[in-house]
Amino acid sequence: MNTEKWYKLRRKAGTVSVYLVLTCVVVVSVFPFFWMVIGATNSSVDITGGVMIFGKALRENWRNLTENASIVRVFFNTTKVTVLSTVLSVLICSMAGYGFEKYHMKGKEFLYSCFLLAMMIPFAAQMIPLFKMMSAWKLLDTHLAVVLPSLAMPFMVFFFRQNFKAFPTEVIESARIDGANEILIFFRVVLPPMKSVMAAGVIYAFMKQWNNYLWPLIAIQSNEQKTFTLLLSSLSSAYFVDYGQLMLAIVLATLPILIVFLTMQKEFVNGITGSCK
Repeated sequence: MNTEKWYKLRRKAGTVSVYLVLTCVVVVSVFPFFWMVIGATNSSVDITGGVMIFGKALRENWRNLTENASIVRVFFNTTKVTVLSTVLSVLICSMAGYGFEKYHMKGKEFLYSCFLLAMMIPFAAQMIPLFKMMSAWKLLDTHLAVVLPSLAMPFMVFFFRQNFKAFPTEVIESARIDGANEILIFFRVVLPPMKSVMAAGVIYAFMKQWNNYLWPLIAIQSNEQKTFTLLLSSLSSAYFVDYGQLMLAIVLATLPILIVFLTMQKEFVNGITGSCK
């Protein structure tokens, strides 16, 4: 076998190996969601028995789920908390990141470093102070108690500041010379070219709040205020777990995240890579 044929054979073998590895990764990644969808159509007995084909228990699982929980209320609660938290946190964190990057003042970097240190504090150390604070403000068992701690996320501020570094300061200075005020500059000059970055921030904040579990578990104390994560927790911690309705509830809780991510996937990738057009 000559050198050229040996080289082509090695290249084909390498390509096949790469595709095999990627196929295995895709199967491992997609299988839990596939099993979840299959489980939503099967009874609890079939799921525990390892049945991996679509069943006929979807209607029964839906009836059991709606009898045990108010799905409409839970979905409304989760959507309300998530949308409110996402909009406010993206707005506040983007303005903070813009201010830290484009404005100059004494002690700015020290203040920014102290702010980033908050990322190193585990949430377990913040729970008691947060609980006492919300209790003093009489906000326990309200959705506002869930939203407030997520408004200023250190990672989001860091993320926005890093991306605002790519925005030319000359454009901002030109807008100031033309007489635009700072609010107008931020919303009409800075944000439009940063759509991909904002989309990435929206997806991150949306997923973080939609999947938030520990703090709502502490702050929410009534069934009327429950979110999806608390519903899933109560369904999975029952004495006899009905895996059919649990799988169906997980599918319903996962769909909004998939829709948001798939809708904004391109912008998310561009934003993560620091795109600024």
